[in-house]
Amino acid sequence: MTRLLLARHGQTDWNMQRRFQGQADIPLHPVGLAQAAALGRRLASERVDGICASDLERARRTAEAIAGHHGLEVTPDVRLREVLMGAWEGLTFAEVERRDPEALARWVANPATVSLPGGETLTTLAERVRAVLDDLRQRPEEESIALVSHGGTLQVLLCLALGMPPENHWRLRVDEASLSELYLYPEGAILTRLNDRHHLDGLTGAWSGGISDP
Repeated sequence: MTRLLLARHGQTDWNMQRRFQGQADIPLHPVGLAQAAALGRRLASERVDGICASDLERARRTAEAIAGHHGLEVTPDVRLREVLMGAWEGLTFAEVERRDPEALARWVANPATVSLPGGETLTTLAERVRAVLDDLRQRPEEESIALVSHGGTLQVLLCLALGMPPENHWRLRVDEASLSELYLYPEGAILTRLNDRHHLDGLTGAWSGGISDP
């Protein structure tokens, strides 16, 4: 059995502006740094045997805030990056809708097989996330692993672990600096916590929006 503590990175400027981030290496906003610190404090008393994170700065810095409480090094994994959004990175949904409405309509209708301009499909994201899950299931001992990544990546990971099609990722809300908990077994997975943000209570300036942004 492997226990996964799944954390999304803290808030960035582009999160606040509702811009597609994809794999653009956007740093944490000061609010995001405070969120990461709060998440670190939340997990300080938890068992954490290892920490893996996307190599993008916003995820790595969030992971480091957790690692500091446990004397651990963060293991970067490029497979945990957000979906590559190509030419749309840095744009809002409204801007994409104005610039390329036909491509946007095709992608919204079938994200599994329609690739973004210069980007990747949901299926490609799912393939690399599935490889991460396979590696975690093969770990020989019972461990508690903190895994810090991005909204879309974590939503897809949860879908795959729970036997849901990746296309259903939008049904699972994963906000910035939230904490979810998943137990992986050879036979399947059990979700025990989703999108927990209680550790962020009292922080000022945090944006609380709707659907998680890439």
